[in-house]
Amino acid sequence: MGAEARLFEVRAPGGNVLRGECAGSGPVVLQAHGITAARRYVTHGSHLLERRGFTAVTYDARGHGESDAAPEGGGYAYDELAGDMAAVAEEVGGGKRIVVVGHSMCAHTATAFALAEPNAIAGLVAIGPASLGKSVSEETVAYWGRLADGLERGGVEGFVEVYDDGSHRPEWRDTVLRLARQRLELHRSLDAVAQALREVTASLPFSGIDALEELDVPVLIVASRDEADPGHPWDVAVEWTERIAGARMVNEDEGESPLAWQGGKLSREIAAFCEEGAVADRLRG
Repeated sequence: MGAEARLFEVRAPGGNVLRGECAGSGPVVLQAHGITAARRYVTHGSHLLERRGFTAVTYDARGHGESDAAPEGGGYAYDELAGDMAAVAEEVGGGKRIVVVGHSMCAHTATAFALAEPNAIAGLVAIGPASLGKSVSEETVAYWGRLADGLERGGVEGFVEVYDDGSHRPEWRDTVLRLARQRLELHRSLDAVAQALREVTASLPFSGIDALEELDVPVLIVASRDEADPGHPWDVAVEWTERIAGARMVNEDEGESPLAWQGGKLSREIAAFCEEGAVADRLRG
């Protein structure tokens, strides 16, 4: 059994309240989820980080899970998401450096945060990065718009109807659709998630791939093979690894489900990264 979770609330700069939980003691590992997901969908209930001597912190991004939607006049651009993350980090970090773990949307959010405030971060784990820092195509914008329309029109099943577009490999289709349903059932406001689908995917976490060369923190990239997870392209993870000085990449073995889906194995990789010399030194500093 893991340590008992402690719930918390943080008021973000825009006035919206972010809700999360933490467990364990020791250096903080802040985990942030992908779009349409919620806080349990980073290490998927694994308690390994607490057992290895870390404080595991998770929170719901604005408009997701139990957190408030974007405040009036606000939205879901990456600078706003990074501002939220900074507020959570300040609250849970106690003035000390933390390790930030982000999946997909929050891999980009965490990267924007690390570029803006490198001294606050001991290390960055980017799971399933998908952005190269350039505007997405009209086709991509239209795809995310169709998902948002489906969610607004038909709720969870409306989203799944659009999402089940024949692009998923047969051996992974049932798992992908089951996870989509489970994630969406956790949200207080599906309308907020629909707005996030439109705005996050049109936003840029940084301007141009060259920006990644400015990252001045230790970085671990978690990649997925395209057969199971084409939405987080292998080639993008490779590009991030090559651009970021000192970064290394890990991934699942061929034929396995993506490492991002395997909570226990992913947690072991995160813990090992946190225990590496450069990261451990920054956590102590």
